[in-house]
Amino acid sequence: MTPIQKRWQIAAPITPAADDELKTYPAALRQALFNRGIATATAAEEFLAAPLPRHAPYLLLDMDKAVARIQTGLAGNERIVIYGDYDVDGVTASVLLMETLQALGANVANYIPNRFEEGYGLNPEALTQLQAEGTGLVISVDCGIRSVAEAAHAHSIGLDLIITDHHSPGPELPPALAVINPKREGDPYPEKLLAGVGVAWKLACALLADSDALNPDDLLDLVAIGTVADLVPLTGENRPLVRHGLARIRAAQRQGVVSLLGVAGIPPATVNAGHIGFGLGPRLNAAGRLAEAQEAFDLLACRDPQRAGMLAQALDNRNRERQEITRQIQTRADELAGAGDPEKLLLFAHDPDFNLGVVGLAASRLMDTHYRPAIVSGVDGEFTRASCRSIPEFHITEALDACADLIDHHGGHAAAAGFTILTERYPELVRRLEAMAARQLAGQDLRPLLHADAEVPLVDLQASLLHALENLQPTGYGNRQPAFVSRNLEVKSWRAMGQEGAHLKLAVSDGWAVMDAIAFRQGHWAGQLPKRVDLLYNFEMNEFNGRQMLQLNVRDIKPSNE
Repeated sequence: MTPIQKRWQIAAPITPAADDELKTYPAALRQALFNRGIATATAAEEFLAAPLPRHAPYLLLDMDKAVARIQTGLAGNERIVIYGDYDVDGVTASVLLMETLQALGANVANYIPNRFEEGYGLNPEALTQLQAEGTGLVISVDCGIRSVAEAAHAHSIGLDLIITDHHSPGPELPPALAVINPKREGDPYPEKLLAGVGVAWKLACALLADSDALNPDDLLDLVAIGTVADLVPLTGENRPLVRHGLARIRAAQRQGVVSLLGVAGIPPATVNAGHIGFGLGPRLNAAGRLAEAQEAFDLLACRDPQRAGMLAQALDNRNRERQEITRQIQTRADELAGAGDPEKLLLFAHDPDFNLGVVGLAASRLMDTHYRPAIVSGVDGEFTRASCRSIPEFHITEALDACADLIDHHGGHAAAAGFTILTERYPELVRRLEAMAARQLAGQDLRPLLHADAEVPLVDLQASLLHALENLQPTGYGNRQPAFVSRNLEVKSWRAMGQEGAHLKLAVSDGWAVMDAIAFRQGHWAGQLPKRVDLLYNFEMNEFNGRQMLQLNVRDIKPSNE
């Protein structure tokens, strides 16, 4: 299969005024700061230091109601249950709020629904069971904002409900005792893009404000893990939350995380956002994708080294199983979707036998490979359940909102969503979504757009520059890792590597310096590289067998003078 061609966009040069303001920094860092909207020395100092914001949690609507109701529950030793989602964001938020309430002496338990038997979010049967067990208060984390009927059910059986969530609200708020979500209309909280665990942390800050039982900053390791794994933008408040959370992880004070880092082969002292996204996150998610997310909760809450080691190994084994299932589904999804047909603007892959725990991963790979919105679905009884991943040109949740009359449940973000629909209605949904895609995407240049901060000569790529660029961390979604372009490089050597030669290792020179480079998933260039190439890449340090070496992590290759 021929890889999809990519477009490059190199940022406009820094203005003379901004260049003078930022003159104490290396040129490449000055340009990178300018590209992120930072043009003064004061703004640069604050951005690079990333101090932890102290926005008052009571700016969030209904925070006062939630705190008052929880305090009543604490005073009466009432049974409180934290109801979380089964992904990493929901699990970390559940552990965070559990530890907060335990520190305050609460009679508290947690509940995470089974993905396969109960599906996403609040469900009436679970709420009824919790009430029957003596629960007086349920606090949702990372779910519930669209659970109007479920919240009404909780009220009807005398169960108080506090909803904390970060997903986009629907046209009607659930009739809960309190609904905490910065995306609520009219909510004055300044950061609208918190993860679910970030919203839960704000509730913890409010509950612990007048207590020395627990410092909420000690919970920031959980905030970092959930925020990065949920792919919310690492901008605004999220970036310093993750920066400080990573410092907590490096301090190796949470046994469950230390054990998980161990099985992933990641030294705690060097952990970064990328390690969460590609190392910790997939292992924690594997629990909810294949079995019970409670396994991930138990690991993060575990303090016993021996048990934590066993739990971490079990999650690592689950992740290997998940990887194999995902590979199989990805191959089949590619066939079903007719991927590669330029006339297809929206990719659908439906198979009753698809494992519903990994359809989101298959959709993500379809979208990444073909740069089209992708929907991958399987069957659960009389329903079809699907995961969606999309490109910036097509807001998938807004598209589903427009089809709400067909769908039983749905929710998500601009780039990712999920829905449940009666299988008999699915063909009509496909027809309507395809019509929307045709209207919105027809005539657009549907090729991935790669951003570069600047063109640089290889000779400028020194260890001192890399050290300076590290101050932009944590990088990730919304705060991309700095990327650069170098042109007319001579290919000195190359070799295919990895399973079936999927990756490419090469050495390039601009006539003054020679650099090693790695190009993941670009093994198709093996044997057909031109003598001179232009590269768009991230500049990084490769650590292998105790050795450190500067290298280019190549995002894209183009023949020079193309």
